[in-house]
Amino acid sequence: MANTTVSPEVTYEHHHSDAEFYRRVKKTTILLSVITVIELGIGLLIYTMHKSEADRDFIILLFKGVVCILTLAKAYYIVSVFMHLGDEIRNMIMTIVVPLMLFIWFIIAFLADGNSYKNLRNKFDKHFKESTTPAKDLEKEKANSTDYPAKRDGKD
Repeated sequence: MANTTVSPEVTYEHHHSDAEFYRRVKKTTILLSVITVIELGIGLLIYTMHKSEADRDFIILLFKGVVCILTLAKAYYIVSVFMHLGDEIRNMIMTIVVPLMLFIWFIIAFLADGNSYKNLRNKFDKHFKESTTPAKDLEKEKANSTDYPAKRDGKD
């Protein structure tokens, strides 16, 4: 039976040769290995930047964004090649991708809600803030804020 076309998207028996499949898997494995080494290098760089006292928040955030993009690229290649989703019809791909996008939105919504709760709790519950904020940051805030009473030496 030849390559029979039922519709523009649906075909039967579109099997690639084994040599082409192994070449594709080898290429993808090398690409994933290179991306992983780059991610590890960026992670090590972020680790060393966190240990230094310099204020490099924007650069660290930028590197973390690059790591997230590289991780998504790896996920795409894994799903496309090793799980054979790249060979499927468009409707099958959308059946998997659309719920995934909803799940990603779900995670982002929960993170935003948790951050809002943390900020509100820090604003209105000073005891919670004092017990969870690092001491060096808390001292800076106390020195610059009128919300905290002045530090007393114990002699009134």
